[in-house]
Amino acid sequence: MSEAEKDAFYEKLDEQVKNALTPKNWNEIKTNDSWTVFKVMSEMVDGFEKLGRIGPCVSVFGSARTKEQHQNYRLAEEIAYLLTKSGFGIITGGGPGIMEAANKGAHFAGGKSVGLNIVLPHEQRANPFIDNDKLLNFDYFYVRKVMFMKYSQGYIVLPGGFGTLDEMFEALTLIQTNKMVHFPIVLVKKSYWGGLIKWIEEQLVSEGMIADGDMKLFRVVDTAEEAVAHIEKFYEKYDIKPNF
Repeated sequence: MSEAEKDAFYEKLDEQVKNALTPKNWNEIKTNDSWTVFKVMSEMVDGFEKLGRIGPCVSVFGSARTKEQHQNYRLAEEIAYLLTKSGFGIITGGGPGIMEAANKGAHFAGGKSVGLNIVLPHEQRANPFIDNDKLLNFDYFYVRKVMFMKYSQGYIVLPGGFGTLDEMFEALTLIQTNKMVHFPIVLVKKSYWGGLIKWIEEQLVSEGMIADGDMKLFRVVDTAEEAVAHIEKFYEKYDIKPNF
């Protein structure tokens, strides 16, 4: 980033902070909040109506910045392909990178390929491997997250950034607090997640912030076969019908 670009970035950031801190009158607050409620409701209803008709699905999380030639892209595509052949649909954030790879795997496996796209000023665009009738666009992250948690029967977490961590810890928190069924959560690539896992053990567990048993809420694997096998084993005793 050049000095000019840095100056423009910080000038824009400064303007956003000033706007956020500008006092508003009661009418402005009421009008803005009221419209926000209706927009959130609209996204909720649209999501419930479309996703309520799909069968068992696994959500795949990971970086939007992963390039097609990267091994993590190919890994995500393979996992999604194998899961789809096992009868699961695939839900992603609808964008490029790992999300595109997973939708691509589901598409070419002949299964359901769902995209929960978020409207962002940069980075995010809907990928071309999502079923036409299963692409949803969201303005609000928290509504989108509700859809991930409500309509997934498992979670595959590949290397990613803040967004991926947010989605992963949301699922872990809801399961830990019994607000959601204990569906399988699989972290893929031990070399990537190893440092985080070590920190969780050495800090959160040792300090009593979480229980020893909470480490069993997820599994860490290296290969597509291991990831899919864990999902399949979990559902061996349940009568889950393929969704295509």
